[in-house]
Amino acid sequence: MASSQGFRSQLDAIQLQIGALESKRVGALPITDLRDAEFKVFSQFGEDGIVQYLMQKIAIDNDVFVELGVEDYSESNTRFLLCNNNWRGLIIDSGKSHIEFLARTGLDWRHQIDAVSAFVNRDNINELIANSGIRGDIGLLSVDIDGNDYWVLEALDVVSPRILIVEYNSTFGPEAAVTIPYDESFRREAAHYSNLYWGASIAALTRLADAKGYALVGGNSAGNNAFFVRGDVRGDLAPVEPRTAYAEARFRESRSPQGDFTYIGDTKQRLRNIAELPLWDLEAAAPTTIRARYGLD
Repeated sequence: MASSQGFRSQLDAIQLQIGALESKRVGALPITDLRDAEFKVFSQFGEDGIVQYLMQKIAIDNDVFVELGVEDYSESNTRFLLCNNNWRGLIIDSGKSHIEFLARTGLDWRHQIDAVSAFVNRDNINELIANSGIRGDIGLLSVDIDGNDYWVLEALDVVSPRILIVEYNSTFGPEAAVTIPYDESFRREAAHYSNLYWGASIAALTRLADAKGYALVGGNSAGNNAFFVRGDVRGDLAPVEPRTAYAEARFRESRSPQGDFTYIGDTKQRLRNIAELPLWDLEAAAPTTIRARYGLD
């Protein structure tokens, strides 16, 4: 009987072959909404398809990626890029499960990928990337650290990705430009039992990306990732407003105080669960609370 790892390798090979065909298909489509490009190989939702579409629409001179927040890397925004397109990359997460995954699957020797174990904050992010020999113009950066995403991205200047993917918190809606206040030791699971309090809104991330020279070009249908392209290479890709790229998250990951899933799907109800927690309002440049910012009764 084949080992579980052997079976997994065979399944990965089949997924890669199908993904390669899908990549050619979406590249030829007259897409006006990035959601129409979605397909999943190793990404959590349909991000693989969107990335493949974008990289075929803009010039990529340096096929290097950096991904922040990958857990064990079995699901990620860049693994298909690594295996299908043979890009070089760097992945960073706390713990060592991503390092162990690369070794267990042989990705660490079959591809040029470095894995760093570190808890990312705005003071160490540039050094972590630079120490891996990556600087300047790169193909893609993905940020998904479930916490200080806005503040880390604001501080990051050692690389200039052509494609930028940032996870947004759908609970904060499409209009309010808000983020959690910076906390160097922020951990989502400890910040609030509900698992709903983390990150920034899509409007906040769009304001920051615009200041850095990026245009929002769309979002995924799952309601968690926004896609930006650097202005000098955007070409014919049309910019969109946050409300257009936004999707209310359909996945239901809220928890009870005991740690059990509560499956809250309504955004207002999600906000009420975390109503007393603090936010930083970018438009007012002032602290507020979720209750005050969203007018919750």
